[in-house]
Amino acid sequence: MGQGQKRSSDKKEGKKKRDESPAAEDGKKCRVCRFPVLVALLQLLLGVAVTVVAFLMLAISSSLLVRETPHWAGIILCLVSIVGFILYCITYIPDERTTRQFIVKLLYFILCTVGLVISVLVMAFAAHHYSQTSSFICEKVKEDCMCILDPGDPIARTFAYKGVSNCDVITGTLALYFLIQIVLNMLQALVCAVGVFIMWKHRYQVFFAGLQIAVPSAQNWQKV
Repeated sequence: MGQGQKRSSDKKEGKKKRDESPAAEDGKKCRVCRFPVLVALLQLLLGVAVTVVAFLMLAISSSLLVRETPHWAGIILCLVSIVGFILYCITYIPDERTTRQFIVKLLYFILCTVGLVISVLVMAFAAHHYSQTSSFICEKVKEDCMCILDPGDPIARTFAYKGVSNCDVITGTLALYFLIQIVLNMLQALVCAVGVFIMWKHRYQVFFAGLQIAVPSAQNWQKV
């Protein structure tokens, strides 16, 4: 009787453990709050915001340089977020037993690192141009706006902005856009840093990626 009761209790415990799968527990939580969905979503929103602000800056004057209108940085972050969404949709296999899962995780880690570096560079460029434009003294010359930092310096560099109807736009609106780019890229760098930290901390295998149901064999995990 003692052995029969013990076997019966072991079967009940095994059934209870199978019922308490990670999917059943995670189903009660916010799906959007899981990694990497939240990080990828923030990257997408910030990437779109950076791109929109960059094109608004380009609409002020066609003579703005590429480093002054970092739409390319926003597009890159949008691509990084897409990889994050793909990573979430891949079936999770313990210990990374699939090549596809390992490749996507490694790719997302590398892209987050690249996004972090790009955001820092854009932030540095935006801060430099913000300090310049906020100190400009501009005057209208035909269809262009000619700006200079120090009118008393005969060899001071002159900045020409083509197609500007009002020079106040350069010292006002354009400077504001540079300030917005600083804030957006700072947030973008923080989000990428969080993604890199989580991937590195868990060594690409501990965190949750995808929806799945646990069965007794760890090799037979399936995605819902």
